[in-house]
Amino acid sequence: MAITAQLVKELREKTGAGMMDCKKALVQTDGDIDAAVDFLREKGLSSAAKKADRIAAEGTTYILSEGNEAVILEVNAETDFVAKNEKFQVLVSELAHLILANKPESVEAALELTNAEGVKVVDLISTAVATIGEKINLRRFEVKAKTDADAFGSYLHMGGRIGVLVVLEGSTDESAAKDVAMHIAAINPQYVSRDEVSEEEVNRERKVLTEQALNEGKPENIVAKMVEGRLGKFFEDVCLLDQTFVKNSDQKVRDFVKSTGGNITSFVRFAVGEGIEKREDNFAEEVMNQVKGN
Repeated sequence: MAITAQLVKELREKTGAGMMDCKKALVQTDGDIDAAVDFLREKGLSSAAKKADRIAAEGTTYILSEGNEAVILEVNAETDFVAKNEKFQVLVSELAHLILANKPESVEAALELTNAEGVKVVDLISTAVATIGEKINLRRFEVKAKTDADAFGSYLHMGGRIGVLVVLEGSTDESAAKDVAMHIAAINPQYVSRDEVSEEEVNRERKVLTEQALNEGKPENIVAKMVEGRLGKFFEDVCLLDQTFVKNSDQKVRDFVKSTGGNITSFVRFAVGEGIEKREDNFAEEVMNQVKGN
């Protein structure tokens, strides 16, 4: 029996297994879709769909650089144990290589990429889900480029819990670039410089600081001057170049970068699971449900 694309699609929707696994199952069962479902279940490959509604807020960040191009990505799983799983690590590495080679514009486009064997990324992930036993998700990535006169600074903290990628423009000092990346991992600035902070955000902060000063009973004629002084502290909190350098408390990051002869105009910092609402499981309730057969 001819194995059509529609038949493969139908089996994928029923089982959540990868495309190549579905095609193999249909070949093995002469196109009998029910028998193919059983085949996949027996092989442990039909579990991906069951995990689709789970929350994947753990995982790892990963950085790959080749020549003048680099990619940083975050791949999520359900538990932090999976980040140490060799199969998961191989998957993350393959995703990074495919993304860096093809530079897709979005995660959706990345999922449609195919490897050298013709397998789509979405199917690579589905197969890994079935093998590893947890929901896995390519969450985000960014590709950066530099020239021969620049340096990449990359740093993975705690085995990938936090990943930082920066480009030190106008300097080839990779050690200095990595030091800046480590600073970003530790202090978590939101912007490179004050120029990037929107007027709306500055005005909102100024309003809050003004109300705080007035509530402290400060005279109105000096409040404005106080507020501008306190705004400086706000910029130190959120702007990389205004911050005190973690490796030298007597130096601002701006001064350290300047000493390299270079300049930093952007950075990427990914922390695993940031912004994902994590489900608080009731362990006792979960055990009872299993006991009751729910």
